Amino acid sequence: MKLNKIYRKSFLTIFALASLSFSAHALSQGEAKSLLKKAEDSTAFYETDFTASYEVVQEKPGEGRSKTNATIYRRDKSSKWTILITAPAKDKGKGYLQTDDSIWFYDPADKRFTFTSSKDKFQGTNANTSDFAPQKYSTNYDIESISEVKLGAYDCVLFTLKANTKNVDYPQIKLWVSKDDGLTRKKEDYSLSGQRLRTTAIPSYQKVEEKGKSYQIPVNMVIQDNLKGKKINGKMNYEKTIISISNATLAKQDDAVYTKPYLELMSGK
Repeated sequence: MKLNKIYRKSFLTIFALASLSFSAHALSQGEAKSLLKKAEDSTAFYETDFTASYEVVQEKPGEGRSKTNATIYRRDKSSKWTILITAPAKDKGKGYLQTDDSIWFYDPADKRFTFTSSKDKFQGTNANTSDFAPQKYSTNYDIESISEVKLGAYDCVLFTLKANTKNVDYPQIKLWVSKDDGLTRKKEDYSLSGQRLRTTAIPSYQKVEEKGKSYQIPVNMVIQDNLKGKKINGKMNYEKTIISISNATLAKQDDAVYTKPYLELMSGK
């Protein structure tokens, strides 16, 4: 997958540009909480199912690229999702299933389901399985600080959040949310000691509509691992995972899609 010049410039700007204050008006605590909830809601589909094709490209400096294609099905109101890997050939038929607060990985080679976690990496990339599910910004985190900043062309609110539960991937995060539409533009994940672990940029969104309802869904997500990389010609290059989303639909899926037998059946096709 080639990144065009406009897209490359966009996500590099979001990764690297310093956040500059754009307003002397301080956001009230109520306004901040409302915007954070809006950002959380934009990642979920509680009134409909969600299905899309995902292309996940892993870039390892000095080692080249690998690509995984998958179809993802989500039913957020029931906390269920299914991921069916469609390519490459060696991984075709593998899959993931979340149901009853448990996440399972299915490998057709040995026809076994093994328990996994939301913190586990997806197919050896820098993406966690939780990156494909609704985010719980306002429920699992408390607001430590807020500031109004510029991020490229976007007027954003920068949230510093601290987890109020142990059931999270990262105990601290920073979140850039565009003020006009409540969409997440950038996220940084931190350890408890304050070390930056990952940076995620979301340069653009696409609108998907179904029966009068519309949702904004990322076109691409770029996840940079701030701990894994290699120096090339004296410059540090970090591992990146580029997730591209297409063919999105909000149509209801059959209940069987969110079951173990479905993964077993589809693995043979």
